[in-house]
Amino acid sequence: MKLIEITAPAECVDCISAIAEEREAQDFRLGPADQSGLHTMRMLASDDRVQPILDALQTTLAAQAAARVLVIAVEVSLPQATDEERKKEDTALAAREALYDTAEKSARLDLNYVILVLLSTLVAAIGLMENNVAVVIGAMVIAPLLGPNMAFGMGTALGDTALMKQASKSLAAGIAIAIAMSALIGIFWPIEKLNPELLSRTEVNLAAVALALASGAAAALSLTTGLSSVLVGVMVAVALLPPAATVGLMLGHGRWELAAGAALLLAVNIVCVNLSCKLVFLLKGIAPRTWWQKKTARRAMRNYIGIWAVTLVLLVLAILVRNRLGL
Repeated sequence: MKLIEITAPAECVDCISAIAEEREAQDFRLGPADQSGLHTMRMLASDDRVQPILDALQTTLAAQAAARVLVIAVEVSLPQATDEERKKEDTALAAREALYDTAEKSARLDLNYVILVLLSTLVAAIGLMENNVAVVIGAMVIAPLLGPNMAFGMGTALGDTALMKQASKSLAAGIAIAIAMSALIGIFWPIEKLNPELLSRTEVNLAAVALALASGAAAALSLTTGLSSVLVGVMVAVALLPPAATVGLMLGHGRWELAAGAALLLAVNIVCVNLSCKLVFLLKGIAPRTWWQKKTARRAMRNYIGIWAVTLVLLVLAILVRNRLGL
């Protein structure tokens, strides 16, 4: 349930009232005009109605520089909703604008992101070298690489090249930092014997492909439906951060073949996570508001899904060849 507050000139009141009626808002209230002639209006709408209402309001108020729209989450509303209404609320998509805001923030390459990558890499590297599953899980919970992957998928769905470029830079920087830091740790912290935690990240098979596809789909569902992202963040971190740390550790110890195996696993997981999240966004109907933006976004989505799919096929072939040669 959301409370939508609109501030707009008096000439827009009838149009906004019509939007509330046409889009089946549960309640609409008109406030008096202030000294500048602007009216404050409030709509109460279920989550599945918020996006159509916002799209209509943006079209109506596009030429009104003084107009403002606020969307406020409602914790409690009386009388309570029926069971059918609650089911619709639970399955409703988050508003496009809210999804974009979340994605844009998570794609920022700032000091906080760099620190999270450094901390999670340090924790993961220590856990891997000490064969400590609990410590590795601690690094997974931080999950700094989840945001840029989801942001890239969101940018593709909306045809937003700026968001896609920013997400790509953040993801590339995060992976580079993780590999470089773990390589330094590997140089100055010798490993006497390779343990199962490390070796498991140097072996690539088709099960890893399935895991990464499931992780990406779960993360995308979490973003669009507002489900708890804690477990999803752990799943995505399983697919991305430990292999990146393993690549660096193996490079630091001069184990080139093992580093290549970890790098292949990392590449497979990045491709699978991005491919599955794009498919989820496509199936969920995440798209821009205007028709010309939708056309551009559909073209971008088809192109990138094709690119990721072809890349995944090539990587699967590389896995099969590698396993056949016993590498």
